[in-house]
Amino acid sequence: MAQIDRVLRSNLKLRHLQMLVALDQFRHLGRAAEFLSITQPAVSKTLAEIESMFGLPLFERSTRGTEPTAAGDSVVRFARSVLAGFDRTRDEIAAEASGAIGRTSVGAMVAATPVLLAPAVERLKARSSRTTVLIDEGDLTRLLPKLRLGELDLFVGRLEPGYASPDLETEALFDDPMAAVVHPSHPLAGKRKVQWADIAAQPCVMPPPWASLRVKLEQQFFAHDLLPPADVVESASFLSQITFLQQRGAVAFMARSVAAHFAQQGMVAVLKLPVPVDLPPVGLITLRGQRVTPVTAQLVECLREVARGT
Repeated sequence: MAQIDRVLRSNLKLRHLQMLVALDQFRHLGRAAEFLSITQPAVSKTLAEIESMFGLPLFERSTRGTEPTAAGDSVVRFARSVLAGFDRTRDEIAAEASGAIGRTSVGAMVAATPVLLAPAVERLKARSSRTTVLIDEGDLTRLLPKLRLGELDLFVGRLEPGYASPDLETEALFDDPMAAVVHPSHPLAGKRKVQWADIAAQPCVMPPPWASLRVKLEQQFFAHDLLPPADVVESASFLSQITFLQQRGAVAFMARSVAAHFAQQGMVAVLKLPVPVDLPPVGLITLRGQRVTPVTAQLVECLREVARGT
């Protein structure tokens, strides 16, 4: 234990951490070397040096590439966390030097971006135009690991209960039900009353199979004695939804506030069809016990103001 503590506190250098992360990302000595602009023998030598420090193998080598061992996974998580802290500190110092207030990194779901996060960023920019906000869009599966590693300061999106954890703090801001949408030129756009049978006969953009929303939407078809649509594209991407609405005449499902926002811009038409699926609220997730930077705290307050309508 004392040896590992000494290695983590004193012996590991920044170049070691960068190489470990690159090796985990590419799972191949040659590709990691190319990314780091060094030779493959140099990567092998550095890895051997690190493993000698720990007295443990961190990566298994084979003809197919490299795979982290259990110990390797732990050390890579440590490396990512340290590098994220390094990047944050560097950016904060650079922001201070340039006269900006600071920088914050936000993970966001589509359900929160246009009607919550974007107006909140506008408020933040009105108070400090040179503050930088980095937005990483995705779902909880991809963004929560980044939040835990310190690569993100904040998550904004749906608070799925299945992802609740003691290390996370959540704050619900508002409820946002679902709506069915089509391209404004779609025949269903002008229909006075749309039925689930109308949707079942159309091409649809549906959430991926692992998403809880996918199951809930399919249950609506079964509840109306219908099979779910057979012509399906699976995607959680808003860009994919808009693309297939235009190119395939598909039906998609999105948060009602988002649908209303883009309907005002003429990009979608909201169908006159209730979508009674039970959804978690939209809100914030932060890492419990992590110090929030002043600019992140300001953004959180702006998000609360937008949600309250104040």
